Amino acid sequence: MTLPNQPFRVAALYRFARLDDFEALRAPLAAFCCGRGIKGTLLLAHEGINGTLAGSEADIAALIDHLESIEGLAGLEVKYSSATQMPFHRMKVRLKREIVTMGVRDIDPTASAGTYVAPADWNALISDADTIVIDTRNAYEVSIGTFKGAVDPATASFREFPAWVEQHQAELVGRKVAMFCTGGIRCEKATAYVKSLGFEDVFHLKGGILKYLQEVPAEQSLWQGECFVFDERVSVSHGLVEGEADLCRACRHPLIGQDLLSPKYAAGISCPHCFDARSDEDRARYAERQRQVELAEAQGRAPHIGR
Repeated sequence: MTLPNQPFRVAALYRFARLDDFEALRAPLAAFCCGRGIKGTLLLAHEGINGTLAGSEADIAALIDHLESIEGLAGLEVKYSSATQMPFHRMKVRLKREIVTMGVRDIDPTASAGTYVAPADWNALISDADTIVIDTRNAYEVSIGTFKGAVDPATASFREFPAWVEQHQAELVGRKVAMFCTGGIRCEKATAYVKSLGFEDVFHLKGGILKYLQEVPAEQSLWQGECFVFDERVSVSHGLVEGEADLCRACRHPLIGQDLLSPKYAAGISCPHCFDARSDEDRARYAERQRQVELAEAQGRAPHIGR
């Protein structure tokens, strides 16, 4: 349910399913969403569907009902949250090789994924000394929050995760392997990959961090920090309320705490993570873009797309 001061409903969804004719879904889904003012991104591939979208409560409900009616997509994994403002600039439906890019052939989560663990049971699993807990997200996401005791593979993209696993296989032998990600899709595919290497005690958090933050009370939580999300909210916290993190518009790195107090931080222009990697000319361009963003906001116009 959306709140009075948070009129937009956000749905993060995915489903691994064989879609032989996924290309034919693109135009009808784009028309369905655009006709209802829904914005966000849907990815379609042979292996299924993935996306995050926002709109009114009624329109998002209509979209989910429509997707569930498509052959193969019944049983979508969906997480709902709210936003004070529309968190996306446009609607995109894209055709992809994979709905989450790992780059490893013949990995089929519908046939060989690990064991789902409900949020209510997750604390017990990751508190077990025999369990190794692995965050399958990218380093910039992990930087603002993760589970207590989780291993950070320090990857720049999900494509790097298989190589990290191969380099650390010895650390997984004889352990329970518990993996998690934002909404469940990356860790589901990651478990299928780890199982393909011969490991059997492989688990993943059903519904991902978002479902955990939604269902597990803050006083019982083993989550530390905030959860990065790929929209203008930047992050969410327990109860899926909008977090405190900001986003560097120069490098797209999430920023919290000391990052925002750094002399290298300038809104829309630079932050401690990119200052030394950018030139004065780069910063001059970013400054002009930020000026246009602020001008658009001051004049009450639609958000500047350059943001």
